[in-house]
Amino acid sequence: MLTDEQAELLAQQLEANPNYRVLRKLVPPSAFAEPDGRPFARGVIVDTETTGLNQDVDKIMEIGLVVFEYDPETGQAFRVLESFGALEDPGIPITPEITEITVITNEMVAGKRIDDIGVADLVSGASLVIAHNSKFDRLFLDQRFPVFEELPWGCSFAQVDWDGEGLGARKLDYLAFQFGFFFDAHRAETDCQALLTILQQELPKSKVKVLKSLLDQLPQKDWTVYPVSDYASKDLLKARSYYWDAGGKVWHRTLTGTAAITGEGAWLKESIYGGRSVKLEFEVRDALLRYSKRPGKKVFKDV
Repeated sequence: MLTDEQAELLAQQLEANPNYRVLRKLVPPSAFAEPDGRPFARGVIVDTETTGLNQDVDKIMEIGLVVFEYDPETGQAFRVLESFGALEDPGIPITPEITEITVITNEMVAGKRIDDIGVADLVSGASLVIAHNSKFDRLFLDQRFPVFEELPWGCSFAQVDWDGEGLGARKLDYLAFQFGFFFDAHRAETDCQALLTILQQELPKSKVKVLKSLLDQLPQKDWTVYPVSDYASKDLLKARSYYWDAGGKVWHRTLTGTAAITGEGAWLKESIYGGRSVKLEFEVRDALLRYSKRPGKKVFKDV
């Protein structure tokens, strides 16, 4: 059997041939760079494995956390302070379908409990929480661990322009392949380690770190607009990616940034209101509220 050194030499020889690409198995580093004297912040990568997709019924059965230092100006990560993973008995059966995805079985979680105080200690003092699908993970985590409600959130799935960078798909294992490594996906701690490694890669077109690209998006606010419309305009709104809330009996769409919402207001005025000036209702969320179930600030704007 080849030693690691021999295998790496062969890999380098293959990489020298343009007909080959080499994937290396992820070896999570303890540090990505040495601090350069500039102030740094504390970030948390988080991932959950759950019994299903409905946070009102399903439960967390595994959590992963990676705590790290980073430069908020450049997105450079420094030391990895902690890497943590724990299983929990969800109190409901894990279906064979979920086990097939996650390899987590009922036997693995039997009698297990995530340490709430330990999680709170790890997350305390963080400047940012990042998940690869924060819209999913935050709903479960806010409900299970109140400490997450008090922290700003970012999403590496939604807040990085993967399409514009020419990478196409956004799945974590696909992105890892694009950056030259692979890992054992769908275990929470390993997924966190892989995501932090991806966040430290350089985007192919903009030539900035993935984390820097995400950080640049954080100050932008999410604006959910609620246009008042009649039945005749429903097809226009559906084609524009508006969603119908049957409970509230309203159409809504969420956009990020003032430029996007200004353009949307102009479209609504022309296409839905026939050019008439109207007062539109918006719900505004910043990074503290983004992806949570808590309501944002209601504002009204004339368009």
